[in-house]
Amino acid sequence: MIEKLASTTGADFPGAMLLHWRGTAFVPGATAADFERLLKDYNAYPQHYSPQVLQEKILMQQGDHYQVVMRVRQRHVITVVTDTTYDVTFGRLDARHGYSNSRSTQSSEIDSPGTRRERALNSSEEHGFLWRLNTYWSYEERDGGLYMQIESVSLSRSIPTGLGWAIGPFVERVPRESLEFTLRSTCNALRK
Repeated sequence: MIEKLASTTGADFPGAMLLHWRGTAFVPGATAADFERLLKDYNAYPQHYSPQVLQEKILMQQGDHYQVVMRVRQRHVITVVTDTTYDVTFGRLDARHGYSNSRSTQSSEIDSPGTRRERALNSSEEHGFLWRLNTYWSYEERDGGLYMQIESVSLSRSIPTGLGWAIGPFVERVPRESLEFTLRSTCNALRK
């Protein structure tokens, strides 16, 4: 199940838009340990979360604290590729309950990805599709499987005045579809 919790623009966020979504799922037969292994196996992200996740690299790991950089491709009306650095913390309440907090610390839109002309766009060139993205997972093992909940909070450039009717549905759809894809891909990986 996917639901929008908030969409905020205006005086509180001049020039920006904050979107907050939540998704929940149940995977029969999955365990908390399976879920933790999946989320911590960053090298396998391009396999489990393809075609959105293109590359993943661990920059630092100290116990359950990671810094990672992820290259993601979003295809809708246009294709956007971003390199985003995340600060990630995993925690366990007990053997059956846990969480993961992932907060982006830097995001760069990439021009001409995969070519010799590839470069990160500077702030005046970017489209502002994603300035920051925080993702929060919580999970509980019970009833013969795993209940998972994911929340995403994204910050992007606001929609220019007068273009909301044309751009609004697209801007709202991207975070929802991304959350659906992530949750579905996680469920599929846990079923294998």
